[in-house]
Amino acid sequence: MTTEAPYVMIVSMDVEPAKEALFNEVYDEHVRFLLEVPGVRAVSRMKGEPFQLAIAGGTKDMPAPSPVYTAIYEIDSPQVPASPEWAAAVEKGRWPSEIRPHTSNRVHAMYRKV
Repeated sequence: MTTEAPYVMIVSMDVEPAKEALFNEVYDEHVRFLLEVPGVRAVSRMKGEPFQLAIAGGTKDMPAPSPVYTAIYEIDSPQVPASPEWAAAVEKGRWPSEIRPHTSNRVHAMYRKV
């Protein structure tokens, strides 16, 4: 993945296993609302998986990350997620009532491209 955006915001979380299929369905809808926000260029969604890493002459088993789900928001500035348009978008659709209550271990981080 290559980004031309000067910033990325990483949002990670876990979801209750019984709500995982609904989470993925509704998150796709949620992303469409956020892509309408001025300054949001793209969104990529990821799910962590265990893997092996070759390092220091050996191979290390790596567990799936926690939290397991991550969304990468490519944005124009750190002010985008504080905008009124963002605030309105995150409250649209089924996300606030059907999904947000079933998420946990939420992590938000902002990165500037160097």
